[in-house]
Amino acid sequence: MEIATLVIIFLSIIALFIFLYFIPVGLWITAVFARVKVSIGELIGMRIRKVPPSIIVNSMITATKAGLDVSTQELETHYLAGGHVPSVIKALISADKANILLDFKQATAIDLAGRDVFEAVQISVNPKVITTPKVAAVAADGIQLIAVARVTVRANIQQLVGGAGEDTILARVGEGIVTSIGSAGTHKEVLENPDRISQVVLERGLDAGTAFKILSIDIADVDVGVNIGATLQTDQAAADLKVAEAKAEERRAMAVALEQEMKAKAQEARAKVIEAEAEIPKAISDAFIKGNLGVMDYYKMENIQADTDMRDSISGSGKNKPKK
Repeated sequence: MEIATLVIIFLSIIALFIFLYFIPVGLWITAVFARVKVSIGELIGMRIRKVPPSIIVNSMITATKAGLDVSTQELETHYLAGGHVPSVIKALISADKANILLDFKQATAIDLAGRDVFEAVQISVNPKVITTPKVAAVAADGIQLIAVARVTVRANIQQLVGGAGEDTILARVGEGIVTSIGSAGTHKEVLENPDRISQVVLERGLDAGTAFKILSIDIADVDVGVNIGATLQTDQAAADLKVAEAKAEERRAMAVALEQEMKAKAQEARAKVIEAEAEIPKAISDAFIKGNLGVMDYYKMENIQADTDMRDSISGSGKNKPKK
């Protein structure tokens, strides 16, 4: 009997927990005292549809106390769609207190688009300051300037769905800074009047198609970078020097080749002369045999040759020309 009693008590406790889980009586009592119309059947249906009743009921209580007209079915639908119900309710309350036009359908659309709708409403009330990264640009005189800007924006509720985000704002402002500095005649003009950059950038309407409205652009800092013009000129001079050196080396190589060619031709000519001189004794011998050359003629020729060699030696233009 004791074992049976313990089993009955254990099963009763389990049954009670199951009952309280599927029928959150405490949550229903809280809703009744908060004057929120929700039935036990609706709470059980939420459990079956795997919707946390506490989130829906607490959000309904908050909305009712704030005077918002929403239903449990709308909140359930938004939750099942993957939305953040408490964030939407807080956004609606903040918008209502700040006199910002925002209805439940628009708020849920913004939330499902992946944006924090409550933060968007806060930015609409309290503008947000976005600091750009360092933007480097070059003025017309070749001096690089590095600027940092602070962009004050306000959320545009009507453009939150489909509008571009902060990254687009930063990219457009950076592009405007580069254009403004690049159009300046000298870097001193920018340093003397940095507000000129803000004016030029604001006139371009950079917030078109974004989820924000740009209120102001303030240049926080402008630093002087490197002299890009001088660097480019130095690089160009170095490149020209390399080209000149290459051309000079090419001319030197051509001269060396020409010299080698001339030496080869000279050697070839000397070889022909030596070959011709080697034929002279043979010709003289043939002349003796044929009777065309006498002994006295031969000695006269030798004397003439000796005189010629002596004159060449004296003048320094012969074969035995002394080396200087």
